[in-house]
Amino acid sequence: MDAVAALQASAFGAWARGSAYAYPLANLVHLLGLLLLVGGVGVLDLRLAGLWRSLPVAALSRALTPLAIAGLVLMLPSGFTMFAADAKALAGSSLFLWKLALIVLAVLNAVAFRVAWGRRLDRWGGAVPPAARAMAIASLTLWLVVGALGRLIAYA
Repeated sequence: MDAVAALQASAFGAWARGSAYAYPLANLVHLLGLLLLVGGVGVLDLRLAGLWRSLPVAALSRALTPLAIAGLVLMLPSGFTMFAADAKALAGSSLFLWKLALIVLAVLNAVAFRVAWGRRLDRWGGAVPPAARAMAIASLTLWLVVGALGRLIAYA
C-alpha cells in the first residue's frame, strides 16, 4: 500500500473522515489561516505594489508578517487533516497538485524577497524598487490563486 492510501486508511484518516467535528473544525482553522495569511501578506503586497505610499513599508512588514506566518502555520496541520480524510482522491486531483506547486512557489518567493530586500525595507520611503514590486505582485497573485484552487477542489 502506498503512503497516500496508508494515510487515508490510518486511524488518523478515519478520524478526520468520520468524526462529526474533525473535518469541519480543520476546515474552519484552514480558512482562518488563509484569512491571516492572505490578509497579512496581501496588504503588505498591495503596499509594495504602490498603494498607500504614506504607510512605512518596514513598520507594515513588522506588523503583518507575523500574522501571515501564523496563518501559514495554522494551515499546515489543518490542511494535513483534511488531506488525510480523502488522500487518494486529493493526490489524484490536478487542482490539488497545482495548489501544492503554487504554495511552494509562493513560499520560495517570500523567502527570496526577505533575503533580497528584508534589511532594506527601512530605507524605502514611498518608492519601492521595481524588482521588489514585481515580487509583491507575484506573491499576491500566487496566494490568491492558491486560495481559489483550494476552494475549487471541493467542486471538482
